[in-house]
Amino acid sequence: MTDLRRYQDPAAIQRVLQSARTIAVVGLSSNELRASNFVGYYLKRHGYRVIPVNPRETQVFGEESVPSLADLPVPVDIVNVFRDPSAVPEIAREAVEVGAGALWLQFGVISPAGARIAREGGLEVVMDRCLKVEHARLLGRMHWMGFDTGVIAGSRQL
Repeated sequence: MTDLRRYQDPAAIQRVLQSARTIAVVGLSSNELRASNFVGYYLKRHGYRVIPVNPRETQVFGEESVPSLADLPVPVDIVNVFRDPSAVPEIAREAVEVGAGALWLQFGVISPAGARIAREGGLEVVMDRCLKVEHARLLGRMHWMGFDTGVIAGSRQL
């Protein structure tokens, strides 16, 4: 069993999120009912350039979809993966080849082999975490409202 804590360090996650501007979302769908669409829409609304990587799509959020990471028109800071774990090792190799800064595997996408390939290629790896949730928790409104501060303030003064 893989110890996922090494891929879920809050300081590393915050560093990745703060330094990123362009995110390739592998498996991004134009279907509004898909999690990839919801996350991609959130990221775009928060100022990131979101590039869809999906051979089944032509365009998502006004951005042309590319069939693979090798076809990206610009360098990317994060490769966010919404694919089956069996596809991750090849995606990790492509992420290293295109010089991405980080490989981010969404909830349930657990691939120790993919993580090893990415780390050996110099990429930061986040695994089994949602990019949208982590952004909201560490940089977005959840943070502004006091979530993740370690302070419980639900008691009333008598």
